[in-house]
Amino acid sequence: MIRKNQILTWMVVLLAITNAATIGTILYHNYQEKKQEENITINTGYSGGNMLNGRFLKQNLGFNNDQMNAFRQVNRVFRPFAMELTNKIDSFKNDMFIELQKSVPDTGRLNSMSEQIGDLHGTLKYETYKFYLNIKKVCSPEQAEELKKAFQPLFKTEAFTIPFNHRKQEGLNRK
Repeated sequence: MIRKNQILTWMVVLLAITNAATIGTILYHNYQEKKQEENITINTGYSGGNMLNGRFLKQNLGFNNDQMNAFRQVNRVFRPFAMELTNKIDSFKNDMFIELQKSVPDTGRLNSMSEQIGDLHGTLKYETYKFYLNIKKVCSPEQAEELKKAFQPLFKTEAFTIPFNHRKQEGLNRK
């Protein structure tokens, strides 16, 4: 009888430990998921390289809980789609570079990849502006101004930059 009580006692202790570990794991994963949602980032180059994420919106724009919830809702749709598009673009760029390294690159394949990159980039810009407008909807006028500054680098020209000393030389050569 004593042996049976000891076994039952140990089983109850084991079940209590298992339940505590399970609850702890669930709470930890919920915390990590919420933390990850707030750390969803878009590299904008704003303010010395700050990233546009939940923390940025809360700290720099002063988003309240309702605004943060609206951001999370919009971001849940935007983020996976934008990541998928970016990964596809990067994959095409990589394939394109590999093709360029061949002794006789297939220009038809290069043309096709260029067009696909362009189409994907256009789709990404479309989704980004929709994302911006959805966030802007919940901003005060002051917050919208800061949001504009944060997003501006995403819509700037992606042209090659010519170092200043080269520009001088080119200007001299053109005269």
